[in-house]
Amino acid sequence: IYQELASITLIDPHTHINPLAPASSTLGDLLGYHYYTELAHSAGMPKEEIEEEGLGSREKVERLVRNLSPLENTAQYSWLIEICQKFFGLEQEQLTESNWESVYDTAEQKMAAADWAETVLSESNVEAVFLTNDFDDALTGFDTETYIPCLRTDDLVFHLTKDETQQRLLNCSGIELDGSLSSLRSALEERFEHFTSSGARACAISLPPGFKPEPISDGRADTALADVLQNGVNAKAANQLTLSNRIFWTLAELCDHYGLPFDLMIGVNRGVYQSGVFQGQDLYDSRVSLIQYEKLFNAFPNVNFPISVLASVTNQELVSYSWIFPNVITNGHWWYSNTPSFISRDAAARLEAVPKTKQIGYYSDAYKLEFVYPKFDMYRQILANILAEQFVKHNGWNVERAVELGRCVLKDNVDRIFPAPCKNKTPSV
Repeated sequence: IYQELASITLIDPHTHINPLAPASSTLGDLLGYHYYTELAHSAGMPKEEIEEEGLGSREKVERLVRNLSPLENTAQYSWLIEICQKFFGLEQEQLTESNWESVYDTAEQKMAAADWAETVLSESNVEAVFLTNDFDDALTGFDTETYIPCLRTDDLVFHLTKDETQQRLLNCSGIELDGSLSSLRSALEERFEHFTSSGARACAISLPPGFKPEPISDGRADTALADVLQNGVNAKAANQLTLSNRIFWTLAELCDHYGLPFDLMIGVNRGVYQSGVFQGQDLYDSRVSLIQYEKLFNAFPNVNFPISVLASVTNQELVSYSWIFPNVITNGHWWYSNTPSFISRDAAARLEAVPKTKQIGYYSDAYKLEFVYPKFDMYRQILANILAEQFVKHNGWNVERAVELGRCVLKDNVDRIFPAPCKNKTPSV
């Protein structure tokens, strides 16, 4: 079953890849991934040694390798070793002070090739990856069929109070926020036109645990927008939240109009560990509940909402919502749930309770292309074990039927749930 799953050419439906520099240029790009810096820091490596200003790539790798030993038991370490073995000829099971330099030199030589990114995609059996694009991204200079745009909307929803965000929206849309709700909607609509005309296949947002989206009346929204435009970050907290809700709800309306799924990544509490390394400060918050989104799911029955939950403890709730709501989709195994024990339990629960057409099995969340292979391979191995044990051994399925289920959640659902957008629709009034 694993061999059959490994032969499937994949589309990765969520990454943070930079399409202008999709692959790594040195081993430092790989070891600089926040998983390694935050784990090394957690195990005792001073933050100052990791984030020293002007620190070169080679020296950074040398420092981190000296602090990798406490990480050898982790899934994240196994990703690093798999990358070094598959792409850079590492024959040992560890990256150590005695072998890292030869791996570094081999990696640097291979990464210098003009077609390195294409080589990584080919050897990983991946045909395309979804991006995470800022709302003002020009979406030029790259192949949008290989690097598929996705409209990320966090700044629009939660940071429009900042002068910088307002200026970015004006610069990219050409529409000034003049205090009217119509100007705000027109600017947002222009962004949807821009993204869908460039091949975008999703809209996405990361949401804090306390957020509860709901419709806002025009009168209340007018008051909030006026306060935010006049006072910015000093606007009343209630008005800031009101405007966030209005923008979020408008984005859902535009997803409905343009036929885009709205990826919701729910439950991250930012800046919990204030002294953490870059990207190593955020944690999940169990106070989140999907009941906060019931108005949204009910109001937009034609919008697919692929849902990622930060904690495995929320998975049962996600399973139940996808069980009941036709437009709620289970989506990947995000961040702190992205280790084998949690994936095994969560994926098995989804496969035995949620219709097979409503599950997006996995995404890499990678920042560099090299990480797509080991992460997906971890999931494939777990999925193969679940299919073999639960569906072949216990349910009596034959291998071919089990493989088809695996293909459905690995690839087919990505194609179906994230279709190419229709470019003919006229803007709503």
